[in-house]
Amino acid sequence: MSFHIALSFEDGLTRFIESNPGETVADAAYRQGINIPLDCRDGACGTCKSFCEAGRYDGGSYIEDALTDAEAAEGYCLTCQTRPESDLVLRIAASSDLCKTKAMDVDAEVAWVRPLSDSTISLALVVDGAARLSFLPGQYVNIQVPGTSETRSYSFSSKPGAELATFLIRNVPNGLMSGYLSDRAKPGDRMTITGPLGSFYLRDVRRPVLMLAGGTGLAPFLSMLGRLAEEGGAGHPVHLVYGVTHDSDLVEMETLRAYAERIPDFTFATCVADEGSSHARKGYVTHHLDAGHLNAGDVDVYLCGPPAMVEAVRVHFRDQGVTPVNFHYEKFAPSEGSQR
Repeated sequence: MSFHIALSFEDGLTRFIESNPGETVADAAYRQGINIPLDCRDGACGTCKSFCEAGRYDGGSYIEDALTDAEAAEGYCLTCQTRPESDLVLRIAASSDLCKTKAMDVDAEVAWVRPLSDSTISLALVVDGAARLSFLPGQYVNIQVPGTSETRSYSFSSKPGAELATFLIRNVPNGLMSGYLSDRAKPGDRMTITGPLGSFYLRDVRRPVLMLAGGTGLAPFLSMLGRLAEEGGAGHPVHLVYGVTHDSDLVEMETLRAYAERIPDFTFATCVADEGSSHARKGYVTHHLDAGHLNAGDVDVYLCGPPAMVEAVRVHFRDQGVTPVNFHYEKFAPSEGSQR
């Protein structure tokens, strides 16, 4: 049985390969033209040491100098010895350039463009050869603005393997991409996307999860929730706090309610920063984090929002004396040249 392996490189690029039955990760990578770090091939040097973010494998044989028992227990492995027993996500301690690989360019066609609010546009693409567009839930791609050489970066809001690739795009006044989508885009338009990119993606769920979304930073969480719904849940509580500036900025509420019905132990709350809001919860996401959601630090936190939000959450954790086991975040500036 073959397995899919995601190789996540230090520079944020991810490439997907397939392993043959009994094949090591290193052999599978080299067979498919990706030269991950390698020297001895015998589990003796440690050059190919990587970290397994998700999945099961047979770690093979090696000497203590190459990989200690403590490292192996943490999830480190040697790709020259590792044989997958499921799909894997491996963090490779090298850049994609050093490994002689690069991001993939994939052509796509506009399926539809829908305004969700004054501030948010939803874009759906039909990807040519969709099987080629593999990504981890939470990752993003660069999308070329038709008629220009410029690209903009957006996280998938669709789950991996979905029929359509969807994105939430902030409607920036006079923005290049949002201007195109608002004024000229039509079904059938051709676009080029490059990726997948980013180290912000859902890892194996081993403890409670707290998701914090700001504005269109909701997109990667919709992708993550789509994957969790497909898998029948996470096996641990998952809570999302979704904050926006104005009441009208809240989007995809029906989608979130549907996920709350489908995913066991998934809950969510929304909040609005505008003091004049009539929303039940006013203020920022940090105002609506219960002690139970922080679980005395035994929690994995995922945060996607503007830099000020990331810093505010850091300060909140410090003031509460809480250090999450893992804190994964992606921040974006509110400009047309940034993500989302």
